[in-house]
Amino acid sequence: MKQIKNYVLAGPHGRPIVTDVILPEKTLSSIPIVVFCHGYKGFKDWGAWNQMTMNLANSGFCIIKFNFSFNGGTAEQPIDFPDLEAFANNNYSKELDDLKQVIDWIYADPLFDHPVDRTNICVMGHSRGGGIAAIAASEDDRIKQLITLAAVSDFESRFEIGSETFKKWEEKGVKYVLNGRTKQQMPHYFQFFEDFLTHRDRLNIKRALTGLDKPHLIIHGDADTSVSIEAGHDMAKWSKHSELKIIKGADHVFGSSHPWGKDSIPIQLQQVIGYAVGFLKTNLA
Repeated sequence: MKQIKNYVLAGPHGRPIVTDVILPEKTLSSIPIVVFCHGYKGFKDWGAWNQMTMNLANSGFCIIKFNFSFNGGTAEQPIDFPDLEAFANNNYSKELDDLKQVIDWIYADPLFDHPVDRTNICVMGHSRGGGIAAIAASEDDRIKQLITLAAVSDFESRFEIGSETFKKWEEKGVKYVLNGRTKQQMPHYFQFFEDFLTHRDRLNIKRALTGLDKPHLIIHGDADTSVSIEAGHDMAKWSKHSELKIIKGADHVFGSSHPWGKDSIPIQLQQVIGYAVGFLKTNLA
C-alpha cells in the first residue's frame, strides 16, 4: 500500500488543499478512485475517517481525501481549526471549486495513470460534504458514481432565513457557533449566505439530484440528530438511480468520535464500509 500524506495541492482561491492519497498495490486490473469530502466543522483526519478510507483502499480502491481549503485548517496544521479567519470566509461555491480542482489534478498527475482508472471516479461526501458531492456529481461528467453519508438535502433551510438569529447575523455581518469539542467560537461571515443567494439555483440539491443519471448510494442513520433521516428519504425520492441504506441506531457520524485513537472501527461505520464496497463493485463504470 502506497500512502501520500498531507500533499499540498494549490487551491483555486489562494489557499492550499491538503490531500491524502492511498494507492493499493499494483494489480493487473484497473483501480477505481474514491474521493472523500468531509463535512461542516470537519477535516480529512476527523474521527475514524482514516480507518474507513484505509478499509476502502484494502478493498481495491485508490482513495483521495482532502481538506477544503477554507475549512479552517492549514498546511502546517491540517487537523482542527487554527485559521478561523479562513473558516469565516468559506462558502459552498469555494468547496465546489476545491472539489473540481482535486478532480482536475487526478486527470493531470501521472500518479493516477494506469493501473489507476481516472475514468472511474466516485465522490463520497459526509454531511455538508454529501450535499457538495451531489451537486458536483450532477455537474461533472468525470464523476461516475455518488455516495452520500448522513448528507444534508437542502442547504437553504439550514440558514433559518427570517429568524432572529439570521437577522442579527445580517445586521452584524458575522455570527459565532461554538465548537463543543475545541471550545472555539467559530465565526461565519454573512458572505456565506450572500454567496448562496448568488448561486441559489446551482446550490439546490433537489434540482441537482432530480437531474442526476448516475448510480447513487445513500446511507443514513435512524438516530441522526444533526441531519434528520428525512434528508436521506428525500434524496432517495429525487435521485432516480439511488438506493437508500438505513443503519439502525446510527448517529450522524456512525459511532465515531474525535479523536478516535483506535485501530478498530465502530460497528455502524463497518456497515457503511460494507455497503460502500458492495455498491462500488456493483456499479463500476
